[in-house]
Amino acid sequence: MAKLTEQDILNWNGGDDDYMNAEHLEFFKELLLQLQQEMLSNANATANHLQEQEATPDPADRATLEEEYALELRTRDRERKLLQKIGASLRQIEDGSYGYCEDTGEPIGLKRLLARPTATLSVEAQERRERMKRQYAD
Repeated sequence: MAKLTEQDILNWNGGDDDYMNAEHLEFFKELLLQLQQEMLSNANATANHLQEQEATPDPADRATLEEEYALELRTRDRERKLLQKIGASLRQIEDGSYGYCEDTGEPIGLKRLLARPTATLSVEAQERRERMKRQYAD
């Protein structure tokens, strides 16, 4: 059995019975593991980069460096949150709930999962939640 490619996922037109079959689950598991590895690599690179911090006597240079570090740390914090979502998605693959909307139980859709592998809501459910947030935020 050949591994599915992104193009295979985009071209897939099977019925609901074939949704999230073993091949699909394997494809998304590998995609999530690859993303996870990338995030961990970035975190290690940032840690090494921050440890190599050199003393800069010029206040303007020091301010620029500190701003760069702050930006890098904010990015890593977002990636840390994404790592938690990746872990949750990998657990969903193991328990068989991956690819199905948390709110409705309906399929999320392969194209949406390809764009956002950690999605837990269908597009409709996500839009509904965002409308509710806006409505109650005012």
